[in-house]
Amino acid sequence: MATMESLIGLVNRIQRACTVLGDYGGDSALPTLWEALPSVAVVGGQSSGKSSVLESIVGRDFLPRGSGIVTRRPLVLQLHKTEPGLQEYAEFLHLPKKKFTDFSIVRKEIQEETDRVTGKSKQISPVPIHLSIYSPNVVNLTLIDLPGITKVAVEGQPESVVLEIETMVRSYIEKPNCLILAITPANQDLATSDAVKLSREVDPTGERTFGVLTKLDLMDKGTNALDILEGRSYPLQHPWVGIVNRSQADINKNVDMIAARRREHEFFATSPDYGHLATKMGSEYLAKLLSKHLESIIKSRIPGITSLINRSIDELESELDHLGRPVAVDAGAQLYTILELCRSFDRIFKEHLDGGRPGGDRIYGVFDNQLPAALRKLPFDRHLSPQNVRKVVSEADGYQPHLIAPEQGYRRLIDSALNYFRGPAEASVDAVHFVLKELVRRSIGETQELKRFPTLQSEIAAAANEALERFRDDSKKTTMRLVEMESSYLTVDFFRKLPQDMERVGNPTAPSAADRYTEGHFRRIGSNVSSYVGMVSETLKNTIPKAVVHCQVKEAKRSLLDHFYAQLGKKEVLNSCFLPHHRHFFLSID
Repeated sequence: MATMESLIGLVNRIQRACTVLGDYGGDSALPTLWEALPSVAVVGGQSSGKSSVLESIVGRDFLPRGSGIVTRRPLVLQLHKTEPGLQEYAEFLHLPKKKFTDFSIVRKEIQEETDRVTGKSKQISPVPIHLSIYSPNVVNLTLIDLPGITKVAVEGQPESVVLEIETMVRSYIEKPNCLILAITPANQDLATSDAVKLSREVDPTGERTFGVLTKLDLMDKGTNALDILEGRSYPLQHPWVGIVNRSQADINKNVDMIAARRREHEFFATSPDYGHLATKMGSEYLAKLLSKHLESIIKSRIPGITSLINRSIDELESELDHLGRPVAVDAGAQLYTILELCRSFDRIFKEHLDGGRPGGDRIYGVFDNQLPAALRKLPFDRHLSPQNVRKVVSEADGYQPHLIAPEQGYRRLIDSALNYFRGPAEASVDAVHFVLKELVRRSIGETQELKRFPTLQSEIAAAANEALERFRDDSKKTTMRLVEMESSYLTVDFFRKLPQDMERVGNPTAPSAADRYTEGHFRRIGSNVSSYVGMVSETLKNTIPKAVVHCQVKEAKRSLLDHFYAQLGKKEVLNSCFLPHHRHFFLSID
């Protein structure tokens, strides 16, 4: 057991080293050691009880709580079992010499460290936070808490965040060395579980998946989850484990986690439905099961990990030989080197946009597929139904019905219809922004000269993403102006031609007062407005891409790093952030 515990500790240290060196999975020209390390990824939808399961395993309240997407960066949680009687404490990788004994401060630090990377804009980041907890009440285990899967973006987040979270979760759980802890509430239909759905897609045989059913105590009276727990429905290679979390009332009352564990044990031991499974249920059993399985996986993977490390060392030494020249010491030469590295990145980024490298074509896909599809889905049929047209026209007329043509009714119908174009316009801006961010990330990874300067990579990525945020804001303002312009001044000639068109189709007379309030009259009004809105839709389908390309793509090509270049001229930025640090890192590799 001591050997196994030391193996888990060794993997923990390697994971921390990977994060410091900028390796936390994803695309890389070199083999990525992070992806070769066995791990346990915790996957679940929002409100699945994921946080409560982790806290129950640890025996402490330490995770941020709230509505919406709370976990916005992966949390690598490394548990270390200590001798009985020793004080529990926590340590963060980014604060290596500071011990936290107050776990409410741990929760606050997780939130603040998340905001330091993502800002307070509710964005997500793949850069993990490393937290180690030392306690006699845990087993030796490493878990990776991933953002909760969601179907709807919360206020302040782009629609793309739904896809970004799913992509991040997949990047972890599709790796063959990753065990999947799929958490689903028992009071939800398992067929709709996002965690089960994703797990089955990447692990169809269920060899790497451990299913967890939470909230068993909240199921409808007279029902139970025995079919799932006993493997008759949704069978996996490993048995399902049932969990009873603390209730919200328990959380509000600060019920001790150890007491909550005892209450969970009593629930299963005394349950007429689950009593025969009591020894294989609960958070303590789950932690021991995962620890034992992780130990066996690590043991089987050691030869492969050793081989990968040796191969990576050889390739890194070969790359160092290729890089050759040492980094200059004086500030002027350092500045020149940084500018050269930035230009190399900028050249590759532009090649992606201009077609020399793949990726830029996805922007055209936004305009050619996503935008037209979004415009087609706008609810004009409902908005321009005879019933709604009658309602709007009548409200616009007030106490005096219209005499000839309901101009105010027309204007109200058109104004409210044109408002629908805001959604597709904003979605196009966000979609192109997401593509540009991905191209920045990919370009940094493809810039060979940057590979030995991970901190400079981070600085360039942060500067580029900050610039892209400014371009996105300008683009949204411009596209919104396009929509507002259509509402500000209507194309009068379109409506002047309507009587002429009616004459050409054999209906030269205007509707009489008698049929002015019939359904046919309102249907004609709806049809006229629909034709006008269709004309505007065609216009915006052409002008929105022009605005987006002008404000985002062209600006990204022209001035992506301009602000970064300006900051480089400041001596304190140069001295504190860049090459002196990299030179130390470069020399220390040997």
